[in-house]
Amino acid sequence: MSLVPRRSFFDFDDLFDLWAPRRGVESAGGALAPRVDVKDMKDHYEITAELPGVKKEDLDVSLHNGVLAISAETKQENVEEKDGKVIRQERRYGRYMRSFDLGPDVSEGDIEAAFADGILTVKAPKSAPKPPEAKRIKVE
Repeated sequence: MSLVPRRSFFDFDDLFDLWAPRRGVESAGGALAPRVDVKDMKDHYEITAELPGVKKEDLDVSLHNGVLAISAETKQENVEEKDGKVIRQERRYGRYMRSFDLGPDVSEGDIEAAFADGILTVKAPKSAPKPPEAKRIKVE
């Protein structure tokens, strides 16, 4: 299983490491790409994604044609300040998107996800290895 994050053709960060201080934060199309850890455990793969400020009800984890997609949305709260005004705002708001090609060695029906304290953890169990099949070929 590769579990390599699916990237856009327009993601040039890898070419320009010196000029990309926000590497891994924004993806093509303006969506935010959450930072992730991917672990190869003995019996499963584990993907942990940072989704700060996201509520559980705004989170969507789906599987389509072997591609695991994580998406969420955070909205900016418009609060009127009585004592002052916002001088600088560095917190990010918008849509988070990230996807992973799970490949053929994952048991798709047994994938589990948990979300707590802004951290999404997805566990994808590995399929039992299939023994090589022997096929008899008829000789004519």
